[in-house]
Amino acid sequence: MKTRGELKTEQQNPNSSKIDTMSILDILTTINKEDQAIITAVEPAIQDIEKTVEFTVNSIRKGGRVFYVGAGTSGRLGVLDASEIPPTYSAQKGLFIGVIAGGEKALRNSVEGAEDRPEEAIQDLEKYKINENDTLIGISCSGAAAYVVSALKFAKKLGAKTIYLVTNPQPFKMTEVDVVINADTGAEVVTGSTRMKAGTATKLILNMISTATMVKLGKVYGNLMVDLMAVNDKLVDRGTRIISQITGLDFDSAKAKLYEAEKSVKTAIVMEKLNCSLVEARKKLDNANGFLRKVIG
Repeated sequence: MKTRGELKTEQQNPNSSKIDTMSILDILTTINKEDQAIITAVEPAIQDIEKTVEFTVNSIRKGGRVFYVGAGTSGRLGVLDASEIPPTYSAQKGLFIGVIAGGEKALRNSVEGAEDRPEEAIQDLEKYKINENDTLIGISCSGAAAYVVSALKFAKKLGAKTIYLVTNPQPFKMTEVDVVINADTGAEVVTGSTRMKAGTATKLILNMISTATMVKLGKVYGNLMVDLMAVNDKLVDRGTRIISQITGLDFDSAKAKLYEAEKSVKTAIVMEKLNCSLVEARKKLDNANGFLRKVIG
């Protein structure tokens, strides 16, 4: 591939070539039909996503971290996914770290040329002291962002596992990595606007990576979010209902148990199921590496 114009995400989509003449309903219908192809585009990448999750789980078990690095939409999606891990799974901050070209300002505003400055990727990552226990996922829909390629090279040199996530058959700029995840999302409804189909596919894949990682680290029981900390009214309600469902307690009793467990759902469940104290419940969970199923069956 010699020019960016050869990228699939830069091709003109024949299904929307006259979108400027369409009614609002037809515009929306066209976008919706194109979006339906995204699931199919992600499916062939599942085995590479599986390899990625094996790396992320292993990294966290060894005390390492998972980095999402991207520019523009890709960077914002990485920061979004990383920021949702602590409140969703009561995971400590810093397990998943989102890094975006252009820094904090780029989350809300376009920072011109940020993706084209490879030296800034190294500057942004140096403070994290990346090592062989870490995994870095570089996200670039086209695979053309010099910032992302530089981040991947830097992490690889330091011994970290590296994954290249693109939404084209191949990255425009290739570099040596452990895994390439490519979801071929094809031409966009608005030519080159990868915030659309490519961005949606990226969000799906990041959800898959982080969710599967948390599941394999014992953050859920069945499909219940048992590791949440009830830090607001919504989560107190959800946590109470989870405790009630697993233990058989009525709502008010389950809520009281949640507060007795200092708002830890998982701890409250162990206290009730095994009729033990807060300290004992915490010790049992620690001995089981946080896996509730290993404690209560």
